[in-house]
Amino acid sequence: MRLTAGTVVTGDVVLSPGWVDVDGDRITGVGPCDDGAVIDLPGSTLVPGFVDMHVHGGGGAAYTSHDPDEVLRVVAFHRAHGTTSTVASLVSASPGELRRSVDVLSELARGGDIAGIHLEGPWLSAARCGAHDPAMVRPPDPAEILALLAAARGAIRMVTLAPELDGARQAIVRLRSSGVVVAIGHTDADYDVTRRAVDAGATVATHLFNAMPSVHHRAPGPVAALLEDPRVTVELIADGVHVHRALAAMVLGVAGDSRVALVTDAMVATGMPDGPYLLGPVTVDVDDGVATVAGTSTIAGSTATMDALFRSAVAAAAGAGDHEALLRATRLTAANPARALGLADVGLLEVGRRADLLVLDGALEVAGVLRSGRWDHRPPEI
Repeated sequence: MRLTAGTVVTGDVVLSPGWVDVDGDRITGVGPCDDGAVIDLPGSTLVPGFVDMHVHGGGGAAYTSHDPDEVLRVVAFHRAHGTTSTVASLVSASPGELRRSVDVLSELARGGDIAGIHLEGPWLSAARCGAHDPAMVRPPDPAEILALLAAARGAIRMVTLAPELDGARQAIVRLRSSGVVVAIGHTDADYDVTRRAVDAGATVATHLFNAMPSVHHRAPGPVAALLEDPRVTVELIADGVHVHRALAAMVLGVAGDSRVALVTDAMVATGMPDGPYLLGPVTVDVDDGVATVAGTSTIAGSTATMDALFRSAVAAAAGAGDHEALLRATRLTAANPARALGLADVGLLEVGRRADLLVLDGALEVAGVLRSGRWDHRPPEI
């Protein structure tokens, strides 16, 4: 199959117009259209499928469920919004509860429905636990880590932990030796402790700014340490709620658009009406699309989708020109998170990569979703 469109954003360049060839589940060719060529999708833009490295649920379903059908409803909901690769993020829970979730999700990871599991806890700071149950956070225990790694059989893709906890450095080394990406988050660490954690192998900042100390001119804290280090990919929940847009722009100016990954941190209420919901065992109230722990002002995940974050990223970078804005948004939502997670076959429209791509209409709304060379959502023009 050859798809021709008015604009093709590979992640490296913009072709206008351009084409993508697909054979089976792989991309076999990408290039510019010849003058006078008939364009199938003249008003559309092709981009790589989005990669969400931090998401808990959506569409009324949660990744913490032990029902595989409910988990697949989360996958389907976000896929309709362009996320073709997702890790299932879990919240802090008891060892037995985590093991049950890992058992369910690891089977779906092996089947290719999800790109792996993200343990956001339980090895977090009680002082910075945010929407996590404070009774469930604890220092990393080597036996618990080994048991979860064994149960997952390679499905745990990323772990978020607080590096100031007892045993955290040993946990980072152990996880990295098992091929797990280590992220720093929900932490009360200072600048020096954070630097040592990066030296030990941590490579991701979990939702930068949120659930960590703010920058102070005499105590720069984890934000400065994570933002300055070229080895670190920083997550941003750029929904206009978690981080002010001016600060998000500053992060891009400091880190550059090759080190920032937009994440939804979406929870069960995403795409649903306002009201009460659960994030793990914690009750969350959603009012005007903003999720907070019931009875508090603590933000509890988001109700964002990756297509909305993509459009916001394009709008924020529009001053750089249309093509540069599309390139930046594609890097932030596909190429960078894929690289940070070690997903070598997605994130770019490139020969040999998996045929995951999106057809976006003139308003950059998702009009078609191709995953592994098959249409999940077929655009009406095809």
